Amino acid sequence: MTTLAGVETRELRYFVAVAEELHFGRAAARLGIAQPPLSRAVQQLERRLGAQLLERTPRGVLLTGAGAVLLAEGRAALDAVAAAERRTRRAGVEDPKVVLVSKAGASNDVLPDLLAAYGRVPGSVAVDVVLSGIGEQEWYLRDGRADVALLHLPFDSTVGLDTEELVTHDQVVVLPGHHPLAARAELTTAEVESLPDLPLPRWPNRDGSYPDGPGPAVRDHLQLLQLIALGRAAAILPETCRSSLGSDLVAVPVPDAPKVTTVIAWPPHSRSRAVADLVRVATELDYGAGPRLESLDRRAS
Repeated sequence: MTTLAGVETRELRYFVAVAEELHFGRAAARLGIAQPPLSRAVQQLERRLGAQLLERTPRGVLLTGAGAVLLAEGRAALDAVAAAERRTRRAGVEDPKVVLVSKAGASNDVLPDLLAAYGRVPGSVAVDVVLSGIGEQEWYLRDGRADVALLHLPFDSTVGLDTEELVTHDQVVVLPGHHPLAARAELTTAEVESLPDLPLPRWPNRDGSYPDGPGPAVRDHLQLLQLIALGRAAAILPETCRSSLGSDLVAVPVPDAPKVTTVIAWPPHSRSRAVADLVRVATELDYGAGPRLESLDRRAS
């Protein structure tokens, strides 16, 4: 199998490992191969492309400008290959299904109505729901582990995906119930960001690392709420989080925070009838008032 105008998938995988590890020995161990064939494969890739990708140093390697470009493009190409393989396998099974991914603790205003309404559509298939960690749902969709995703703008990237907007919400700051500001009618973003005793959490990058900062590193919604209840953090979240807050937490409106829009997203090349039906149903729901079942029944009949 080839990608990127004749570059082999194996070569790309080898290069990405070296570019991410910045060390041939560690990359070889990660790939489970010896170092000499790894070095030869990368050199062959450089000759094939006519560009130096890595600068060798006594302590490891550094990416050149061309190498940085290939790392980004190579990751995308490998993701596309993996996605195609996963979706093809799912399409080939006897009982087809759709995999829908949503962030755990989010989209509580969308997901129950969507699943109930889609289940009423003639010919609907089983929907496997994956509740991902923070920021992971986009990558489940891009690498083929999911067929459709519920994403949240402006936080998740929808570049290269087809989307439909579903519902938009204001944001609130979640505070410990005993905090002095918990009784305020509203707060500004600046006030929240400057709280000396309640730093904002740090969300994970795609590679699992965390940006620098004073706030706690969080993995999921439940962990975040526990940290807030303990007085270790505050967080600005969509107002729909109110339904999951215990009596020890308070949500205070933050009017100047950007609104959050839930979108349903899917790969633009999808030819799945089940995905198309699921998206159609999602756009016909009146969130907060329940599904427009009469309308859906008329369209399905």
